Amino acid sequence: MYDGVEEFLTSHNNLMPIRYCYSEIRKMTKNFNDKLGEGGYDTVFKVTLRSGQLVAVKMLGSKRALVYEFMPNGSLNKHIFLQEGSVLLSYEKILDIAFGVARGIEYLHQGCDMQILHFDIKPHNILLDESFRPTVSDFGLAKLYSLDENNLSLTAARGTLGYMAPELFYKSIGNVSYKADVYSFGMLLMEMAGRRKNWNSLTDNSSHVYFPTWVFDQLHNGEPIELEDITEKEKELITKMLMVALWCIQMKPNDRPSMSRVIEMLEGEVDCLQLPPRPFLTSMERLVDNILDISNQSLSSIEWGESSQSTYNH
Repeated sequence: MYDGVEEFLTSHNNLMPIRYCYSEIRKMTKNFNDKLGEGGYDTVFKVTLRSGQLVAVKMLGSKRALVYEFMPNGSLNKHIFLQEGSVLLSYEKILDIAFGVARGIEYLHQGCDMQILHFDIKPHNILLDESFRPTVSDFGLAKLYSLDENNLSLTAARGTLGYMAPELFYKSIGNVSYKADVYSFGMLLMEMAGRRKNWNSLTDNSSHVYFPTWVFDQLHNGEPIELEDITEKEKELITKMLMVALWCIQMKPNDRPSMSRVIEMLEGEVDCLQLPPRPFLTSMERLVDNILDISNQSLSSIEWGESSQSTYNH
């Protein structure tokens, strides 16, 4: 399998991947000392190569690892949900990041010989380089399909609770397709625009508990989206991102735009956008409540089997 991957990279992309043995990995990481992060089943270490280049080493198992580009600004969640060491991004920069993520997902859907569905778009999987340019990462749940496949079969729902499209839970809502990634992007975009998690059970105002519902009601009623310390120009950018996000999280997959259309809407003026239909039905909101209650306990990526047993991938 590895020989086939290396042959493909060399012949199609003029890339020459390097294969390291375990003893080299252990030496490079100084016996696994400088830890960048830890997931359910893997740990990532910061490493300096002999050339002086910084890389990240993700340990997948006792003797298996991936060596990949180091992204000095970490993941997007650190900067939209402010944490220690985070940078307060301007809304212009947040919109730039949204464009980059949208173009990345569009490339996965339309730019390759095969359609790549990510199934785990969320702030934790958007990595930022030194200039805050985004990279879509962590393809542990991704699937390959032919470009003309519109009705995809999955034996298990996959993704992260709170970002997963409803058709992954209920087949009656619609077929699973690339629109599942569009839904996840919409939930991501909503959080980027609001600089808050979509679900916040700690809020004092019950109408703010589920942010997308509050946003739709505000826009539908002609009420302003009031966020702290924003200019009129920023208010326009925020409103545009929120309206695009509401289109992306429509309950039925057919009602959501493609990623190409999402990019067009983000590039256009907010006055050119129409408010979509209400994204949720009452029964759907109850489902969201139940799902997000669970998601508060864990943000791990999961694959739901048809039994009650789950496999965790992060």
